[in-house]
Amino acid sequence: YLRGSRQHALARKNGVTQQDSLAGSSSSALSSTVVVCAYTLDRWDDLSAAVDAVLDQSIAASELILVIDHNDELAERARAEFSPRSSSVTVVENRHPRGLSGARNTSLDMATGDIVVFLDDDARPRSTQWLSSILHHYTDRAVYAVGGSAYPVWPHTRPAFLPTAVTGEPGELDWIVGCTYRGQPTTTSAVRNLMGANMSFRREPVAALGGFVSGIGRIGRIPLGCEETELCIRLRQNHPDAEIVFDPSIIVDHTVSADRTRPRYLLTRSYAEGVSKAAISRLIGAEDALSSERAYTAKVLPRAVGRETSAAARGNPVRMWGAVAVVASVGAAGMGYARGRLSRISN
Repeated sequence: YLRGSRQHALARKNGVTQQDSLAGSSSSALSSTVVVCAYTLDRWDDLSAAVDAVLDQSIAASELILVIDHNDELAERARAEFSPRSSSVTVVENRHPRGLSGARNTSLDMATGDIVVFLDDDARPRSTQWLSSILHHYTDRAVYAVGGSAYPVWPHTRPAFLPTAVTGEPGELDWIVGCTYRGQPTTTSAVRNLMGANMSFRREPVAALGGFVSGIGRIGRIPLGCEETELCIRLRQNHPDAEIVFDPSIIVDHTVSADRTRPRYLLTRSYAEGVSKAAISRLIGAEDALSSERAYTAKVLPRAVGRETSAAARGNPVRMWGAVAVVASVGAAGMGYARGRLSRISN
């Protein structure tokens, strides 16, 4: 990761971001496939907004593939409403086992673009420059994957039990709702893995690796995860010089459903994260699987507990819930990891 970090640090030192230095380069020569996977009609409005946002990009994607995960009614409606919008839109049903990994692998079977970009069905690019900003990074042939930020769109207000440093900034536990969290880089940096709501890869090396592993990714409303983490780690294990770039200025707005704003979901999602991390550890080794989590747990989360506890002591007792949430999340994740290590998730 150091080489990429030095490159980005040097660009910032000289007052030039990587995106600026690549402006006017050959990024337009790269073809791209944007993929949106969907499984439920409950997110129809978000899915429609995501499709509109992709079709409105300043650089048009070569193709937009919508993968419907074993839902005939949703597939029929998507074909009827989205296919007429553009000849670049293809609606296809998941040809692999049910779940997000299978849906994504279906798109990899079909994609023709040099770069495959994955966008969640409840996320939408904030800017019409979203796709061009992603493609700019790939003019550096060392870059194999690029991702960006995801900011929550709450159904009402931010849940009081989630910790946050300053209003408007991401909190330490925002990953639970699939969004950018405190502890991630705040400037363009090389990272271990990307977040699934807003990520992209060079197609050929990822396809050669067999795509996403089944059995650890989300299936419907079951909040397992980490399939993108496993793929990013496996990508660098097979291509040691590959750079995985996180650019926080490439933003999507990610809708958070009401059921994810309850304390019960925090515990369920944290537990599932632990189970998934155990599965990854068996697949690729605990050292790589837990490298980022060790630093996050040892440094970022203790500061959050101290900050929230201090705020509560200074006369804002509601902030104590943030400290409790951090401790509860770590405990649930630890239980999930222990359970996952003792049992086997079928692939």
